[in-house]
Amino acid sequence: MNSIDEIKNYLKENLSSERYFHTLGVMEEAIELAKRYNADIKKAEIAGLLHDNAKCMTKEDLRKFISENLPDLDKNELKNYKTLHAPVGAYFAKEKFKISDPEIISAIRWHTLGRVNMTLLEKIVFLADKIEKNTRDIEYRNQIIKILDENEGELGLNKALFRCFIETVKSLAERKLYICTTTIDVYNWLLEITEN
Repeated sequence: MNSIDEIKNYLKENLSSERYFHTLGVMEEAIELAKRYNADIKKAEIAGLLHDNAKCMTKEDLRKFISENLPDLDKNELKNYKTLHAPVGAYFAKEKFKISDPEIISAIRWHTLGRVNMTLLEKIVFLADKIEKNTRDIEYRNQIIKILDENEGELGLNKALFRCFIETVKSLAERKLYICTTTIDVYNWLLEITEN
């Protein structure tokens, strides 16, 4: 596995400065959430740092890479290019950065769409991506932190994720963008597990 410094150097050279600043924010937020929920801090750090490693590829390059290397990718995912960096980034984490831990790979893979029955690390990286303090809206961040503070344990994490999915579905619908069936499945799953 590449060292944290080696990964940072690569990202600094291959991401825009704003994307790199966001990436550092996600890494820091993932570490904080891992401490809060007793998850593996090192795994959270690495997954947070690598979550957007393919983000600055063009949509054409992402689609070409997927057709050549990830032919089994769900065709629904191909309809919104904004999430294509996640499966490609997971592939790179394994092949380019020599990450062998399946939990880290999976957290990178699912940080955009989420999935039903997400693991604790997947939830942490997904949420860290939405609320890191370097580039995300501070008011929205505070609303999510309030949900975490008001609900104990993983219930708070699930409720915070559900709030994120509500906003995602709303935003996609308002912009008349394709809503992946995975997103709808995760929304329904979170609705079910957070109802009191």
